[in-house]
Amino acid sequence: MSRYFLEMAPMMSEAQLKGLDEHKYSASGTSAVEPVMQVFWRWLVEKVPLWVAPNLITLVGLIINVVTSLLLMYYSPTAKEEAPVWVYMSCAVGLFLYQSLDAIDGKQARRTGSSTPLGELFDHGCDSISTVFVGMATCCAMTMGDNPDLMFITFFNAVFVFYCAHWQTYVSGTLKFGFFDVTETQFGVIMLFLLSMVLGKEFWGIQVPLVGLSMRVVAVICSTSLSTWTVWGNFQTILKGGAGKNGSTVAGTSVLSPGFPILFPIVLALMIYKKSSMDLFQNHPCLYLLMFGMAIGKITNKLVIAHMTKSEMTMFDSSMIGPGLLFLDQYFNSFINEYIVLWISLIFVTFDLVQYCFLVCLQICDHLDIYCFNITSKPSKKGLNSGNMSKNGASVQNSQNSTTHEDKKAQ
Repeated sequence: MSRYFLEMAPMMSEAQLKGLDEHKYSASGTSAVEPVMQVFWRWLVEKVPLWVAPNLITLVGLIINVVTSLLLMYYSPTAKEEAPVWVYMSCAVGLFLYQSLDAIDGKQARRTGSSTPLGELFDHGCDSISTVFVGMATCCAMTMGDNPDLMFITFFNAVFVFYCAHWQTYVSGTLKFGFFDVTETQFGVIMLFLLSMVLGKEFWGIQVPLVGLSMRVVAVICSTSLSTWTVWGNFQTILKGGAGKNGSTVAGTSVLSPGFPILFPIVLALMIYKKSSMDLFQNHPCLYLLMFGMAIGKITNKLVIAHMTKSEMTMFDSSMIGPGLLFLDQYFNSFINEYIVLWISLIFVTFDLVQYCFLVCLQICDHLDIYCFNITSKPSKKGLNSGNMSKNGASVQNSQNSTTHEDKKAQ
């Protein structure tokens, strides 16, 4: 059955698979609280049975995070409603669990001798999807539906920062962590959920003395400032030249080549938001952002693969069909109800993302003769044997993280 799917729609070329065999994970820097959290993470991974596959740990964390975020969106579909107290608590706990499980998957891989290139890709892929749902849950917790522009900025700021982290990795060949990075951001969001739980939605409307702005606006200004600083650092790396020939990317392409795939959906999102005849974004912000988030999630996954395989980042992708449908409908004076087109687009981009991730994992597992959610190898010379990495896996001995900061990927 798996062979049938691979023959019908292979996602990666033979050149990309060969590049994956040669990939070596490289990262630098350590964030502020990570050294402290490492003590907890090392303790936690020892509690995990040795038969549990690293990718399974990552997936469980993602499912918990997605479910708790969807729960908040269910109670606050327009990001204006106040959700029950327990929903905010579940989001805080869910994000902490995701952070913890995401941090120990690499440690579990080393404990079980099951490190493979798929581990790094799976980790980053889950992070890209998590960023979408955490960004939306943050907007709902702060009831940003009352300030649509702030909600738009907050969400796309989150996904853009994550994309830029991998953009500079594609250019330099090294994933760089800052002093204030993913772990600190996640703790900040957890605190935000707890504030909403304890103080309610009214807290975000309180005017801050001296500045004359609401807590909501102040929080967005602070987060945007930190994000701008992070993105500026990434672009300094991007613009000064890459690790490839003549300062190109690791794939030998222009350092600016990944710019169009991320800017295209963001520009479309802004245009549709501002020109919608039925105020589509204002009335259905969660559906709207989820649709664009799924499209950007797939683009981000393709960027990660481009980096790991040293291959060219394509300019166009099928995920752009979803946003394109909304744009075309609007261009022709919304001859189909925009709300209906939004649902059609959301279903399409979600299916497109899930199908892509499924087939890529299937193809890599077939190439390396491994299982995705089982540390037992397939009966092949290339598979894992008695806890040792395969020949292909050994060529990327750090794929599922081999140093302290590699246990937590940039988000």
